[in-house]
Amino acid sequence: MSETSALIILIAAIFTNNILLSNFLGMCSFLACSRQIPTAAGLGVAVTFVLAGTTALNYVIYYYLLAPLGLEHLQFIVFIAVIAAFVQFVEMFVERFSPRLYYALGIFLPLITVNCAILGASLFMVTRNYSFTQSIGFGFGAGIGFALAIILMAGLRKKMTYSNIPKPFQGVAIVMIITGVMAMAFMGFAGMVNIQ
Repeated sequence: MSETSALIILIAAIFTNNILLSNFLGMCSFLACSRQIPTAAGLGVAVTFVLAGTTALNYVIYYYLLAPLGLEHLQFIVFIAVIAAFVQFVEMFVERFSPRLYYALGIFLPLITVNCAILGASLFMVTRNYSFTQSIGFGFGAGIGFALAIILMAGLRKKMTYSNIPKPFQGVAIVMIITGVMAMAFMGFAGMVNIQ
């Protein structure tokens, strides 16, 4: 992947390879926190910050510590520890500077630690052999893509409160149908760039 620029990877991570809508990683927080637009936006910003930061940190740790020492088999444990520490920092920051958002996100803020999209981005960074700048582009783009998807879903769910949805489709069923349609819409960008 050395020939692909970080900007192209960033754009692809937002649209064509959206970590949420093409890999379906991070669906639990996506479904639970997409009821209100402010909550979805807050979670999207937090996930973007955590994705960009942990992808960069995990790159440095993997390529400058684990790989030279032959400890690649510890990548899962180390990546999860870095993610947990980073999320703890974000949680303390949000609690201090935005208590309203902290209480709106509730349990889902500390659960960013176990959000599979965060770990998935670090693992994709390793398996795709990204450089440091490509890893930062991918982490930041994946975060923006997650934020875009969850904010779009929150807006659609807000609109659905005024809609006449047939009884069998109310609740999670319509949300899953909309998620599938959103995924197909984002796949429409596939002609632009693909980073598989």
